[in-house]
Amino acid sequence: MTNRLAMTNAVIECILSRSSAKYYDPAATLSDDQIRELVRIGTTAPTSFHLQNWRFIAVRTPEAKARLSPIAWKQPAITEAAVTFIICGQLADSSVIPDLLAPVVEAGIMPAKLIPDWEIPARDLYKDYPQRQRDEAVRTGAFGAAAMIYAARSLGLGSTPMIGFDAEAVHRDFGLAEDEVPVMLLSVGAERPGNWPQKPRRPVADVLDLV
Repeated sequence: MTNRLAMTNAVIECILSRSSAKYYDPAATLSDDQIRELVRIGTTAPTSFHLQNWRFIAVRTPEAKARLSPIAWKQPAITEAAVTFIICGQLADSSVIPDLLAPVVEAGIMPAKLIPDWEIPARDLYKDYPQRQRDEAVRTGAFGAAAMIYAARSLGLGSTPMIGFDAEAVHRDFGLAEDEVPVMLLSVGAERPGNWPQKPRRPVADVLDLV
């Protein structure tokens, strides 16, 4: 069934054909509008209680790439890809929920009387639990990055998610706030020949329990 779906569904084909790029065309660039559009798409990913607790730093200039490269293990994608996003997750903070839900109420999607039904359980879940706050920051950043990865693929661009970097140095050198966690780096750009196709995955039977 999967193969039949892939043949008729562009979204599924995009997901199944994605692979992490190693080789980028260093002469190719993305405009600031293209970068903004990738982030806009990323921010449509789900977040707990509509917290939208993320921020994206687009490292795109030669000067910024030169700052990032030595604290990211000098991985070639940092300097060769058009842009490398520092995906930042923010510690979950329930106090911002009323402000974030205000546009949802204004759009007529939810009634204002439901806001406490979101804020109170979020406060109970996160307020006194720093590990949960951090876990949510990482989850949120990962969701946003995943949406950007598949958006890039659909636009004919390669992408490379990376965890090889000095988190403290990135935090310091790129001005992250105290409540921000550098979840990953995500390079995006036009590819050059030599990248592998998607590698075979473990069989579904090895990773799925039907209960």
